[in-house]
Amino acid sequence: MDALVQTSRPQQPVVDMSKPKVTARDVNVYYGEKHALKNVSIDIPENAVTAFIGPSGCGKSTFLRCINRMNDTIATARVTGKIEIDGNDIYDRSLDVVQLRARVGMVFQKPNPFPKSVYENVAYGPRIHGLGRNKADLDEIVITSLKRAGLFEEVKDRLQDSGTSLSGGQQQRLCIARAIAVGPEVILMDEPCSALDPIATAKIEELMDELRENFTIVIVTHSMQQAARVSQRTAFFHLGNLVEQGTTEKIFTTPEDRRTQDYITGRFG
Repeated sequence: MDALVQTSRPQQPVVDMSKPKVTARDVNVYYGEKHALKNVSIDIPENAVTAFIGPSGCGKSTFLRCINRMNDTIATARVTGKIEIDGNDIYDRSLDVVQLRARVGMVFQKPNPFPKSVYENVAYGPRIHGLGRNKADLDEIVITSLKRAGLFEEVKDRLQDSGTSLSGGQQQRLCIARAIAVGPEVILMDEPCSALDPIATAKIEELMDELRENFTIVIVTHSMQQAARVSQRTAFFHLGNLVEQGTTEKIFTTPEDRRTQDYITGRFG
């Protein structure tokens, strides 16, 4: 049997699955006639990193976008089933999608800072959501968010410089600071390190480990090594199906489904 991916990390804390932050039941996504996601049911725990892995086009990013209703922006997309956060149905017609996306932040594959100053990138969300009553409040939110994103020391003398003038890794941490500035409960990360070099990637991974103490994090990654390093739970998707889910250690060392083992050992993907 081929060697499975080594997690090579300290003993992971036990994750409490008794009261999940996000629950999904029988979620299907259609793009026109294409059935992209099939009957996905999963519980995502609070204050942990859950990784979605699987080959390209398997449905992992499609499912990630269901959690903050980003698929609503695609005209041909149709979502069925139920997704709840803290027991509340996020597809309820009375729900304010803008407020949902404040609760569920998103960091994309390619860093996408606004063409504004570093300060304004972080202050923008709190300002439009009415979180900063005055300049002092906004200053505190911006500084705290930059510190939480591990970026403040690098940019404290450049707060009025354009966010696009930063390096790729700094831009991605700026986007994380921007996401957490509005006080989300869940942070979705779609391949957040794929455009970054190994040093910048290591900083983002370290940051994820710190952020999970205060946030529920869900990451889509093509890197199985990254999933093994940063997550406590892993879900393997294949051809629109959620094949297997469980603790990261179990998925990477003793998977139950042959397809999971074949993917992890590099037989396909």
